[in-house]
Amino acid sequence: MKKTLIALSLASLCFAGEHGGNTQWGYEGSIGPKHWGDLSPQFIMCKIGKNQSPVDINIKDTVKACLKPIKFNYIADARYVVNNGHTIKVITTGQSYIVVDGKRFYLRQFHFHAPSEHTVNGKYYPFEAHLVHIDKNGNIAVIGILFKLGKENGELAKIWKNMPQQVGKKVALTSKVNPYLLLPKNKEYYRYSGSLTTPPCSEGVRWFIFKEPVELSKDQLAKFKKVMGFPNNRPVQPINARKILK
Repeated sequence: MKKTLIALSLASLCFAGEHGGNTQWGYEGSIGPKHWGDLSPQFIMCKIGKNQSPVDINIKDTVKACLKPIKFNYIADARYVVNNGHTIKVITTGQSYIVVDGKRFYLRQFHFHAPSEHTVNGKYYPFEAHLVHIDKNGNIAVIGILFKLGKENGELAKIWKNMPQQVGKKVALTSKVNPYLLLPKNKEYYRYSGSLTTPPCSEGVRWFIFKEPVELSKDQLAKFKKVMGFPNNRPVQPINARKILK
């Protein structure tokens, strides 16, 4: 029964995060973020949701809390790289997991945005990674990693080597990629309750944004932006009554 639940939840996550149903959506023009909520009844939360992501992390307004360290059990189980037309996504075998709130959330995929979706004190970073996890009941937890320009990122280099140029193409990774090596050394984070940042913008997502950015090179950023061909970040959303914990 548990395996069935995981399979069903994963199918729902892939449907929501990758395709957004059969409705075409994007980041520009009449199908851009401002219009997502009008493109399909399934996307209505993109328009009326009160706990949407991404958000601006205004440090002076964050609330100090006793946040427990995230427990990581990551292995090099990344297998494929996909260009789905919205992002570059790495698919895992689902063996890696984190433990938060006493529950295991399994890493199903991670993908990238340029520029960043979350901002800090109104500042955009050039790049952001989202590590998407799901528990046995279909609950979603996403870890956000902000990137600044600097030295070449070794784990990204392995992925970029196999990055598909063509939309819809799936390529097997030729090197072992361990997502743990994408994380910053300092594992302190901000936490808040939000949503998927793509249609259908489902809410109830646990968000964990690392405070410390990591580095990627100028060339790595340029290659990603060239393949995408457009900025693939949703604008920040109103924080409303939510609090960001630190």
